[in-house]
Amino acid sequence: MTDPIADMLTRIRNAVSSKHDSVQMPSSKMKVAIAKVLKDEGFIRDFAIEAEANRPMLKIELSYTGRKDPVLSGIKRVSKPGLRVYVQKREIPRVLGGLGVAILSTPEGVMTGQVARQKSVGGEILCYVW
Repeated sequence: MTDPIADMLTRIRNAVSSKHDSVQMPSSKMKVAIAKVLKDEGFIRDFAIEAEANRPMLKIELSYTGRKDPVLSGIKRVSKPGLRVYVQKREIPRVLGGLGVAILSTPEGVMTGQVARQKSVGGEILCYVW
């Protein structure tokens, strides 16, 4: 697998479109950090790391509104292994006019674009979520 973050986002996107309650994938520190941001922003209900065989697995519980309408309606990978996208603190984009979230990898950790603006740091744009 050349892009594990894109694999994570695709698994989440497919699980939401199929209306699954949860999705499971191989775990890594970056994926856990992204899951933490998604939970803090209310796009997912919860996440947990489970030890299966010899490999830790990340289990994400998806969040839905009353009639199985997903809270997370879209997720898009921005920076890819072949084309990294970096921004300075002044250039951090707003997703859907503030309705969505840009997730960045900064020197201070993985955070949303709004938090990065407050802390006055730039970094690599990992994905957009709305």
